[in-house]
Amino acid sequence: MQDAVMTETPDQPDATHNGAGDAARTRREFNKLQKRLRRLVGNAIIDYDMIREGDKVMVCLSGGKDSYTMLEILRNLQRNAPVDFSLVAVNLDQKQPGFPEHVLPEYLDGIGVDYHILERDTYSVVKEKTPEGKSTCALCSRLRRGSLYGYAEEIGATKIALGHHREDILETLFLNMFFGGSLKSMPPKLLSDDGKNMVIRPLAYCREADIAEFSRRMEFPIIPCNLCGSQPNLQRQVVKEMLADWEASHPGRLESMFKAVTNVAPSQLADRELFDFAGLEEKQARMQAARIDFTEL
Repeated sequence: MQDAVMTETPDQPDATHNGAGDAARTRREFNKLQKRLRRLVGNAIIDYDMIREGDKVMVCLSGGKDSYTMLEILRNLQRNAPVDFSLVAVNLDQKQPGFPEHVLPEYLDGIGVDYHILERDTYSVVKEKTPEGKSTCALCSRLRRGSLYGYAEEIGATKIALGHHREDILETLFLNMFFGGSLKSMPPKLLSDDGKNMVIRPLAYCREADIAEFSRRMEFPIIPCNLCGSQPNLQRQVVKEMLADWEASHPGRLESMFKAVTNVAPSQLADRELFDFAGLEEKQARMQAARIDFTEL
């Protein structure tokens, strides 16, 4: 009789062990993401001197992923910041039909953040004034900005923090070039035209993909904007898709373009108010007069 062939059954993976390993890896990935966002926000704050000792920062909270992330990262940085500053969240309730008014107060009460809900019926104004088929964004943005700027003065806020990120800045750059005939975007720090309000954008260096992932992992109670969510052919959406295609085809292109926004050479453009082209001959004469003629030495 032949001996029976004995085969060893391979050890089965320990489901409990694998589950613990997956959880640990997930925590590590989240910690790396959070640290990256904190570093980029911290760098932007330092580079543009966004927050100073004693500032009262009004964090404009829309209920979207960007503003939730901005508030959370600023709260994290506040704990170890070298300067003392306060945060107050402000939401503008624009009276959109179906807006879940309870979501933000419940969230902010839960995390212990001081906040105000500012009620302004800008929705009706936008719908009344905007022709059918036209974008509501421009008018909505102006009304929202005016309401928030005025309220910042009322509560004594010294800085107004908006949640625009790197892609927002690049999209605005191309929107102005394509449709506005101007080379401008969203600066990380801005003084309002009347000189009364200082606007900061702490997420200026942050990638939208990182913000979206952070928001997903934090499980923020996202409130969609129903006012413009049904407008799929917005110019901004077209530009957003164009930039996404570029990045997919040429990874790193958005980073390079954003660096260009921070590295402007006025003499290599054509703005006569930004650079003194008319004075180049005089500059040339001064430079020639200052030259040392080594043939005479």
